[in-house]
Amino acid sequence: MKYLLDANTYIQAKNQYYGMDICPAYWQWLDEQFQKGAVCSVNMIGRELRDGNDELANWAKERPEHFIENDDPTTQEIFAEIVQNVMSKDYTPANRDNFLAKADPWIIAKAKSINAAVVTHESSLSHSTKKVKVPNVCRQFDVRCINTFQFLRELEARFILETA
Repeated sequence: MKYLLDANTYIQAKNQYYGMDICPAYWQWLDEQFQKGAVCSVNMIGRELRDGNDELANWAKERPEHFIENDDPTTQEIFAEIVQNVMSKDYTPANRDNFLAKADPWIIAKAKSINAAVVTHESSLSHSTKKVKVPNVCRQFDVRCINTFQFLRELEARFILETA
């Protein structure tokens, strides 16, 4: 099983619970999981992260290989299906347009094309919602969607403090 990380998983980890200055082990663990072929993200997420001006942007710039191409024919076909699906729903136009302009539909399309799970901090909303949410679209396209903490448990992550 491969896991594709949404931008918010990197950003919230850096800004909150796994700050690069307080938990460098998390970021090293991500590097190790990438080397094992278990974790990556799509190039559009990499671009979003590299556009920043902070340590996360630098981290992403130093790891271009962590962000795989999302412009292959299969992913593009699935992306087109996602666009059609989103356009056919009664979403708020601004929310819909924002969703389609960013990496979200691409990460879902790529996950479907390679049978991977999407890891995101977004939560599902009711079917009657006017907002487009990654977990809702994942469900519509039969793509597994989990949060960071479920992801860490599934990969049996352990960040253990060693005392001298």
